[in-house]
Formats: sequence, C-alpha cells, structure tokens
Amino acid sequence: MIILDNHFHVDPINGLFLEAVKQFHRAGGTHLIVVYKSAHDYGFAGMKGEDFMRAMDFHVELVDIINKETPVKAYAVVGVHPAEFDYLARLRGIEFAKREVMKALEHAQRLCLDGKAIGIGEVGRPHYPVPQEIWEASIELMKYAMSLAKDADCAVQLHTESFDEKKFRELGEYVKEVGIKPYKVVKHFSPPLVKVAEEVGVFPSIIASRKNIEEAIKQGNRFLMETDYIDDKKRPGAILGPKTVPRRTKEFLEKGLFTEEDVYKIHVENPKKVYGIELE
Repeated sequence: MIILDNHFHVDPINGLFLEAVKQFHRAGGTHLIVVYKSAHDYGFAGMKGEDFMRAMDFHVELVDIINKETPVKAYAVVGVHPAEFDYLARLRGIEFAKREVMKALEHAQRLCLDGKAIGIGEVGRPHYPVPQEIWEASIELMKYAMSLAKDADCAVQLHTESFDEKKFRELGEYVKEVGIKPYKVVKHFSPPLVKVAEEVGVFPSIIASRKNIEEAIKQGNRFLMETDYIDDKKRPGAILGPKTVPRRTKEFLEKGLFTEEDVYKIHVENPKKVYGIELE
C-alpha cells in the first residue's frame, strides 16, 4: 500500500531527522513531501536572499540523504516561510525584505525547473496578527510565488492563517488573478472543507487527526493527508507525530471509513494530479 504524508519537516540540527523518517516507514509510510523549514532552523542567518537560497539547497541535500539512506521516497518543496519575511521586514524594512524574498523564490523556481524540487512552499501569509503593510506585502509575495509556480508548471504549498469557506473563495480569486492551474495550489493545514476546496479548484491538505479525516471523507476523497511534523526534540510529536498518516490510513481502511479506492485516490492519484509524480 502506498501512503504519502504531504507536509513533513526534517531537521538534522534540532530534530530526529532520519529516525523520524524511519518511524514513518515502520508505521507503513512509503512517500514523503518534505517541506522546507526555515533558514534559521537550518543554521543560516535568514537576513538576505542568499541565506534563503543556501537553506533551500541544504534542504534538497537532506531529501537526497533520505532517498539514499532510507526506504522512503522523498520529494522536496522549497520556499520562504511567511514568518521569515515578517521577521526580515520588521528588521530591515518591507521593500528590502520583499526584494530578497522574491530573489529567493526565483531560486526555488529554478530548483523545480531543474527537477530538484517538485513545488514552491511553504509560502503565504503569517498565521498570527501582523501590521497591515506586512499583511499586504505577504499577499503580494504569495501571488508572486504562484506566478513562478505557474511558469514552472509546478505546485505551490500555502501557509496561511486559519481558513474557512470565505477565505477559500478569496484564495480562489487570487488563483484566477494569477492564472495558475487551481489544482496545483495546495492549502497546507487545511480544515476539512473538501467540497468548498473542490468548488474553488485548489487542493486541501488536511491535518490527519481522526476528527478532521472523518469529516473530510464524508465530503469526498479529493484531499491530501499531512502531519505537519515539525521535527523538533523540544516539541516531540508536534504538530502530529511521524507515524500518524500511515496509522490513520490503515485504521480508517480497517474500520470501513476508507475504501481501497479512497486510499488509492488520496495517496496516489491526488499527489500525481498536484505534483505530476508517479507513485506506482
């Protein structure tokens, strides 16, 4: 059985790194979308575009190590976290921060074009209150990341504040404005609003709590599953532990909440649609 976690972080400095990946595999996991964490987490300053670029290259190297040293097939997603932009904007000014982040996002696009990554992310808006000018600049950068993904024909993973139906529809307007294929836009940490996301055209990536997935599958199987595992020894198991997606998938299949068709759709067909990856 193929089981994919759509949003998984690794951290060789502060976390378990390969041991977390091995835990995922021992639980039945086979494929990981490994998402860039932050320049600071990887030991870089995060004060200019080159810092983010080096952190992205380092992230790609971590994914290569996973593929060489574990049975799991891992794919890289690279970007600049909105909190990194916020921090830099407050320190050096919005225009400086925007320019540096845009340069870094262009590097993320190059990594996708070179086949070293399969998506740009996580990018978007801070999940906490910020000054209005930083909020507006974050939206501008989110649209820029979408436009880069559109030109590279790759996916983009969005980090945002908590979402509801209204915000999904707002995102749909941004997608139309940019012209990216809607199904290439992934709302990471999505609520289980599967039908609304389908109407808008974007893909929800749903935190794999029992409650969330129970609600999601009632609405259909057009979604991805994720843990947003942070890989920080100070916060073990946050947001969810590395074993969660395979365990939840198998549990739901055994209980009849998932059919085999649901499992194949969620873990094989949907990732293929979003990322263009063959998981057979």
